[in-house]
Amino acid sequence: MKNAEAVTFGGSGLERAAHLRGDVNELAKMRADPNAKAIVFWRGKPLIRRGDWDVLARLPMSHSLLAPRAEQSVFLGLEDHGPTFAHDISDWEPEGVDPSLMNTFLDPTEQQHPEFPETDVFAELRANMTRFTPRDAELAVSARALYSWHESHQFCSKCGAKSEMAMAGWQRDCATCDGKHFPRTDPVVIMLITHGNSVLMGRSPGWPEGMYSLLAGFVEPGETLEAAVRREVFEESGIKVGHVDYLASQPWPFPNSLMFGCRGEALNTGITIDPVEIEDAIWVSREDMMLAFAGENPKILPARKGAIAHFILERWLSDRLD
Repeated sequence: MKNAEAVTFGGSGLERAAHLRGDVNELAKMRADPNAKAIVFWRGKPLIRRGDWDVLARLPMSHSLLAPRAEQSVFLGLEDHGPTFAHDISDWEPEGVDPSLMNTFLDPTEQQHPEFPETDVFAELRANMTRFTPRDAELAVSARALYSWHESHQFCSKCGAKSEMAMAGWQRDCATCDGKHFPRTDPVVIMLITHGNSVLMGRSPGWPEGMYSLLAGFVEPGETLEAAVRREVFEESGIKVGHVDYLASQPWPFPNSLMFGCRGEALNTGITIDPVEIEDAIWVSREDMMLAFAGENPKILPARKGAIAHFILERWLSDRLD
């Protein structure tokens, strides 16, 4: 697909400087660099600076709250100003937090740390992802995915002992068995399945009323992307798929996926859903989808803006898939 990198989180060409991750002396110099900056996360939420145009907040590494955590910071790469790191302060306990809203489909709450500028708030990434520049988006998606991985992989998968962060956040090492563990990314196929002038859409339990998106599912071991598309679509909807093409990809740090956008041709139209997998599946005509994107369809809402499903559907509607 032309301009596939235009998808949200599609990358900005960040110089990740992977060769510096294991250089202890160089990392110490970069952390002490007066030009070094840090982005900050709290329980999966990035620190966003509100203004005329929202940006990912960058604080000096010397900030009184961040400096004591310097050894636990994650090195993300080199920007024009110098090195950029990420800090996680999830141990902070703000007042008035409603636990029922945390880690929901779309957490509407924002938190303001008293030691940060009043313009800076922790906010849910999915609700703000389309407001970021490509660089801010790449930094945010990388850091969030890494922190999700560290949170769920604190013990060695070889011997079960506690592992420790290494390589500036890009590895975990086990001192007991010398095991080395690397960030995990789960491949997921998400597919535009069409039949004539219609596209197959589905919804999961718990989604907002009327919201539908493209079908998606995890790629299994020993499986190609094409085979995963055919299997997942048939399992979820009973639709058999013929030819399959790859379109575009998107890092999706909720928590650690890489979405492979594909398109396929349906060989039948009779839908039989698997209620364990999805709540509903329907065929939507191009005309009805255009109304949904315009906010004028009374029955369905479009896929979330910023998600690769929205990106693919938008290009399908405008005949820009090739």
